[in-house]
Amino acid sequence: MSSIYIHIPFCKQACHYCDFHFSTSLQRKEEMIQALAKELVLRKKELNEEVETIYFGGGTPSLLSTVELQYLIDTVYENYTVIDNPEITLEANPDDLTNEKIKELAVSPVNRLSIGIQSFFEEDLKIMNRSHNSEQAKKCLEEATRHFDNITVDLIYGIPNMSKERWKENLQTVFDFGINHISSYALTVEPKTALASFIRNGKYPDVSEELALEHFNILVAATEKHGFINYEVSNFGKPNYFSKHNTSYWLGKSYLGFGPSAHSFNGKQRSWNVSNNIKYNKALRENIVPNETETLSQKDVFNETVMIGLRTIWGVDLEQVENKFGVNFKEKLMENADKFIQKELLELTTDQKLKTTKKGRFLADGIASDLFLVN
Repeated sequence: MSSIYIHIPFCKQACHYCDFHFSTSLQRKEEMIQALAKELVLRKKELNEEVETIYFGGGTPSLLSTVELQYLIDTVYENYTVIDNPEITLEANPDDLTNEKIKELAVSPVNRLSIGIQSFFEEDLKIMNRSHNSEQAKKCLEEATRHFDNITVDLIYGIPNMSKERWKENLQTVFDFGINHISSYALTVEPKTALASFIRNGKYPDVSEELALEHFNILVAATEKHGFINYEVSNFGKPNYFSKHNTSYWLGKSYLGFGPSAHSFNGKQRSWNVSNNIKYNKALRENIVPNETETLSQKDVFNETVMIGLRTIWGVDLEQVENKFGVNFKEKLMENADKFIQKELLELTTDQKLKTTKKGRFLADGIASDLFLVN
């Protein structure tokens, strides 16, 4: 089973913390849709497996009309073998999800909404330069929950000046709407963003890891109390509501990414498309897929296995490590992991899975990088 990711590189405005690839000009939207469809056709021989998930990410895919989305979905079905009832996710901003748009999406093949709320408080939304306000966030959830059962909400924690009470209120609002999945990330400062500039010039306080950890612990406790499972560091879902698409990444399955800056992975090679809308469109007009490919070394694949394993509840399967990489890799991994086991940040289960403990979960990426094998 494989997955398809389609990157829609347009946004109404730039969020101050975001370093993803997008354009705030929609002038070339129609041209981009044609280029995406062309890439889907040109690359169909790269995938021999059935497609189980289709994910529209970005950018802001909800800027596309349902007719445009349907055109791209039809192109997938015409060129790939898709399972019955695939998970089809659309990332959306609250200000795009009018009642009319939600009703249109409800009768389209899209069956999962990923709504970028980030916060229900005006001061947070203004700091982040989000295109929606608090009222729009609540109104869209009110309507979306009438038509969709499978909804995930994005929230950001670790925002300077966000009190623990305000963070708890954000979470409670999501629980009150009966949402079954939350993706929640710590506010991070990417080098070339507006947020980085504000902090550098003293216009905004720097982020605090201590505050982020406090918020994360509140998040873990509150979601657990409401029946969610923290199945990946940043993802919390009720049973049967885990993201099938993202889970396929974490289980190391192959996927194809379409659109500017999109990545693909086939188990041995990783490729990525050019991060430039004009260059991307021009190449596709000439029937060229504008991407670069790298073949991953055994150590690269091992390091990635450790990284994604430690971020999830499934952990790193030591038997699989030995079968795939050899006994030396397994022994070196356990040798390096021992100090974290002693500190109760990692645990080795009876079925030979190496996992982060609840205490170590927030530190998963740092622990994983310590376990990487380097030349």
